[in-house]
Amino acid sequence: MANCIIASTSTVYGSQPLEYLNDALTELYSGIDEILFIPYARPGGITYDEYTSSVTKAFNKINKRIVGIHTFSNPAEAIENAQGIFTGGGNTFLLVDQLYRNKIIEPLKQVIHSGTPYLGTSAGSNICGLTMQTTNDMPIVYPPGFKTLGIFPFNINAHYLDPDPDSTHKGETRETRIKEFHTLNPQPVIGLREGSWLRIKGESIILEGSLTARIFEQNKTPYEIEPKSTLSKLN
Repeated sequence: MANCIIASTSTVYGSQPLEYLNDALTELYSGIDEILFIPYARPGGITYDEYTSSVTKAFNKINKRIVGIHTFSNPAEAIENAQGIFTGGGNTFLLVDQLYRNKIIEPLKQVIHSGTPYLGTSAGSNICGLTMQTTNDMPIVYPPGFKTLGIFPFNINAHYLDPDPDSTHKGETRETRIKEFHTLNPQPVIGLREGSWLRIKGESIILEGSLTARIFEQNKTPYEIEPKSTLSKLN
């Protein structure tokens, strides 16, 4: 049974990385000493070691040890033996490309469904949907496929932004892009705002944080859901 936190972002304005999630992470990783970190998304192009080092500092505050998956010769085995897992943000195309090339899509899916505690932020959350096709990232690489873990039966749009009525920018909004997605794809999309996350326990999926989330369903008018709402029946 899945045990996950699926967050829009690692860092909210005015706080340190993961600080706003500290209480939730303490509960998620209760009884766990070591967390396997997947740094493949490489935000800003930083190295795996640099990314792992920065994450280590954040997890020191809740007394958890971090080990990067890139330090293992067998990534699939590392996942299968992990006490807990965290996949960080960055570029979703790059992350998915590396998950495929290291042959860990299926092992990761299996251990999450078996109950290994999992945290995803940004790109690490995008991969928990049916596909990665509602990411905001540039396609800097061409992954072998867009299908992802399917931990829940919808897609995520992390860092969701509402249209600014005072903006002079005439380009596409997030809502416009998601409507384009729905001309060809049926699954719902959750617009997850900064500081919001999904708490998954078994079949339960609850919106956490102080903000509403915007729900997009094919051929329906988008609508808002309140914090503590369930998304378990959304498909």
